[in-house]
Amino acid sequence: MLWIGLAVLVALPPATMLADQPYYLTLVTRMLIFAIAALSLDLIVGYGAMVSFGHAAYLGVGAYAVGILAYHGIDAAWIQWSTALLASALIACLIGLVSLRTSGVYFIMITLAFAQMLYFLVVGLKAYGGDDGLTINARGRIGPLDLSNGATLYYLVLALLIGFLLLCRRIVASRFGMVIRGSKSNEQRMRALGFPTLRYRLTAFVIAGTMCGLAGVLLAALTNFASPAYMHWTRSGELLVMVILGGMGSLVGPILGAIALLSLEEVLSGWTEHWQVILGPILIVIVLFARRGLYGLLAAGTARG
Repeated sequence: MLWIGLAVLVALPPATMLADQPYYLTLVTRMLIFAIAALSLDLIVGYGAMVSFGHAAYLGVGAYAVGILAYHGIDAAWIQWSTALLASALIACLIGLVSLRTSGVYFIMITLAFAQMLYFLVVGLKAYGGDDGLTINARGRIGPLDLSNGATLYYLVLALLIGFLLLCRRIVASRFGMVIRGSKSNEQRMRALGFPTLRYRLTAFVIAGTMCGLAGVLLAALTNFASPAYMHWTRSGELLVMVILGGMGSLVGPILGAIALLSLEEVLSGWTEHWQVILGPILIVIVLFARRGLYGLLAAGTARG
């Protein structure tokens, strides 16, 4: 089933070109970008029980790093991307150093507080658009890849998503991943065994933040725009919904969750402006009757088949 989905994704650009429907290529590119962000969140939520309610902050950091450099005439994509990844990693490290000394609802609230601080900081930067956001004039190039071409950007996003999925699987199955999963179950026991759990959890937190920062870079490349809305707490809530909807602790699940949630939003918003009233009950039913999310339903259906 997953191979069929991958084949469909690979064939999408020529299909939209033949049908003269470039909008759907942009829509699916956006879904895949948010799938990267949701995957990064699942790495710490699903495997480390680090429920961050400010994860979207790194989306904004990545997007604004590109936008601010472009505003000052630095259009080289490798400089923009490197700066964005470094900024995302640094901010994730600083937030993690404080947040990871707490747990439970305190961790959730501290990550939320940090994200909102960054949000209001960006809103206050009037030189860079403030609440109106910042327009980015060009997407730039990465070597031979011209990111202004929609199909090129799409395939780059798809390749990065597959690469991150394989990387996260390797991380989870490694000794490092076992420590993270052990800390989720019983952190005190892991410390008693001699593992510096704070260091391990902080590393996972920084990896997740950097991945999400790259998703922000890709989002800025797609929209040619950086907006404070990227890092608002409601966006962090959407990322959590994607993870829960798809299936926490499955890696593939958040990708399915991102595609499903954005597809539902797209379809329902075309029917009525009050589409959230319909979306809410659908999500509640899925959460109540599919504890492992869409990935669990897909796995069960495949097993029966």
